[in-house]
Amino acid sequence: MKLLVVSDSHGDTASFESAVKKHRSADVIVFCGDGHRDLEAIRNLHRDKAYAAVAGNCDWYCDLPLVQELELCSKKIIVTHGHNFGVKDGYSRITAFGHSNNADILLFGHTHKQFCTVDGKMLILNPGSIGYRGNYSIIEIDERTGKTKATEYPDSDFGPIII
Repeated sequence: MKLLVVSDSHGDTASFESAVKKHRSADVIVFCGDGHRDLEAIRNLHRDKAYAAVAGNCDWYCDLPLVQELELCSKKIIVTHGHNFGVKDGYSRITAFGHSNNADILLFGHTHKQFCTVDGKMLILNPGSIGYRGNYSIIEIDERTGKTKATEYPDSDFGPIII
């Protein structure tokens, strides 16, 4: 299973659309907030995709939740924007939240900076800002083994992380 993880489009639907077109084989598009109108435009263009999405601090007057939990390929995935966990001041609160909810994968945005690490057995990933920097991430989960690979685009300082 392949997930396209995007956040912080802030009105840049064109960059969001470019990432979707480049990764047509993605099964699920995960949106970590701040650009719910852009997400709606993408949903209208790509009705064949599955979506998971949360509201960010700039997503006023939308019905998206602040936190969403998914289960894909036996992995518990938590998606949030991150502003409600103070991620601009550090990742300890959001990491503790992920662990307390037994997440295998924790996805967030808000900082506009790519970040990817493993804490214990939990993958923690911020795809960066698709709108301001053109950043996004791909997560591939082997449906048979559960092996997970995370890669950040267009470049990655760390290379793919595999857990």
